[in-house]
Amino acid sequence: MSRIWESLFSKNGLAAKGIAKELIDVNEGDRIPRVEDFVQKLSFGRGTIQGGLNVLERLHAITLESRGHLGTFLMNKDIHILKEIAGIGSLMGAMPLPYSTRYEGLATGLIEVSDVMHKRLDLAYMRGSKQRLEGLKSRRYDFVVMSKLAAEEEMKHNDNLQVAINFGPKTYVTAHEIFLADPSNNQIKDGMRVGIDFSSIDQSKITLLECDKINVELVPTNYMQLFENLQNGSLDAAVWNADERRTNKTFKKVGFRTKEANMLSEKASTSVVLIEKDRTDVHDFLLGLETRKIIEIQELVVNKKKLPHY
Repeated sequence: MSRIWESLFSKNGLAAKGIAKELIDVNEGDRIPRVEDFVQKLSFGRGTIQGGLNVLERLHAITLESRGHLGTFLMNKDIHILKEIAGIGSLMGAMPLPYSTRYEGLATGLIEVSDVMHKRLDLAYMRGSKQRLEGLKSRRYDFVVMSKLAAEEEMKHNDNLQVAINFGPKTYVTAHEIFLADPSNNQIKDGMRVGIDFSSIDQSKITLLECDKINVELVPTNYMQLFENLQNGSLDAAVWNADERRTNKTFKKVGFRTKEANMLSEKASTSVVLIEKDRTDVHDFLLGLETRKIIEIQELVVNKKKLPHY
């Protein structure tokens, strides 16, 4: 640790931490509070407040300009350094692997909106809603992105979970459909080998409903291997995300025969952010994000009017 960063443990450094919190929401070019204001709010002497401001400048967190009787103005700030000094870290979330433009768009929206609002987010990408839920429960992640269907299923068994953001229909996937290896078939029927991924709440529940009362062989399959197994003849049918580009071009797809599967499919199209109820800091952080802007960015990526960035 450098001597400069060690200075945060001095009295001036403690003042710098408090000042940093106050300056996070001050725009570049605006006047900062007076020294007297900091003295009153942070309960430090004038000399200590001035020392705290000097610490922030030495750490390149801010650049100040004094304009005499007009006051002192914030010319530049590094929001990430300010947050680090203030002790405000980033949040870590987990969402599905970005194999479709809809997932890419959602990830892009979350990252870009959080950056603009100076609310830093880091995202991990992992397959399977159950794996993401385990990461949330173990607190490896502060929040997880999943379908409304998967979130509601988990909340039935865990009353310490809540939905912090609901992005609305068709934000998780456009739809789920049945993909058939043989284009002469029009639905799942007796004798078929149907792929099922039990790590995916959405895919497994919809598959079980659609196959109810049909004499099929359910073949446990990794979700990401459904395409290859349909292609090589190991499977005859599988429920799959309709946004997956290569699958759309390769296999025949049909809708669900059962009303129940269609209802679940609609819930599975809605993207939500799930958190633990006792994480009020995470809840407040996420409430500050502009949900409408995130969805707008997602649509731009889906329609190829914006390059994904995540």
